[in-house]
Formats: sequence, C-alpha cells, structure tokens
Amino acid sequence: MKRGPAAMMIWAGIGAGVAVLGYVRFAPFDPDRWHRRAGHSGMGELQGRQSYVWRAPVENTGAGLLKAMANVMEATPRTQAVAGSLKAGQMTFVSRSLVFGLPDYTTIGVYRGSVEEGGQSYFEIFGRARFGRSDFGINAKRIKGWRAVVQGG
Repeated sequence: MKRGPAAMMIWAGIGAGVAVLGYVRFAPFDPDRWHRRAGHSGMGELQGRQSYVWRAPVENTGAGLLKAMANVMEATPRTQAVAGSLKAGQMTFVSRSLVFGLPDYTTIGVYRGSVEEGGQSYFEIFGRARFGRSDFGINAKRIKGWRAVVQGG
C-alpha cells in the first residue's frame, strides 16, 4: 500500500509531538537554576506571569513552619522533593500536571533578611513554571491551597 505526502506529514507531526512531550516529561533538573530563593525583597505576595512568591516573617528559626509545609507538599499527588532538606532550611519540589506531566518547581525556605530589611527571618514559597510564558495562575492556586492547609483553614 502506497502512502502519500499527507500521511507522511501526519506521522511526522505525531512523532514531533511525542518527542516534545518526552522532552517535557524527562527534561533534566538543574539545581543551580531551580533550587534557589526568589530574587525580590519585601513581605507578602507577588504574582508574576510564570511565578508566584509568598513571604512572611517568622519567629525563632521557622523550622516548624518549614516542616509543616514540606509535609503538606509531599502529600500532594504528583509532587516530590528534588533538592535540599529540612536541615538545610531549603527544599525544592517538582509538581507535575495530570495530563502532560508539565513540571512546576516550588522552593520553600527560611531565610535571613538583609540589613536594610532589619535582618528579620522570613519564610518563603517560590513557585514557577518550567516551560511556557505563563502558568495561568496555577502556582498561586497551588501555593494558596498549601498555605490554607498549614494554617488550618
């Protein structure tokens, strides 16, 4: 049976789609790029096109909040720790979408503020999309859900 150019184009398109989905699903994790805190200052929340950051001052070491958040995140389907530890005071998780397995990275940590900020320790959650130009608010929704569980509401 002879196949025409249209059939060849369809198979080429299917092959390209499978290759792209394979790359998205199995793209390497670069800790130097993803296992870090957000690059802005100030408390509260900041919504970006591909990211969401929430910061709040903490008393003492903030270790209890860090552990509680890590436990909630690890219990979330399709979310797993990929870098850091509670002992180090910073952890990065990958959360994958249900259908295509698109990865979003979320880093949590307790950090010491700058001298200009009064040296106050703060807890930070920094979620961002690995691919695309927008996360469509998914990281903000996910992080707000985690916060609600940890805060008991």
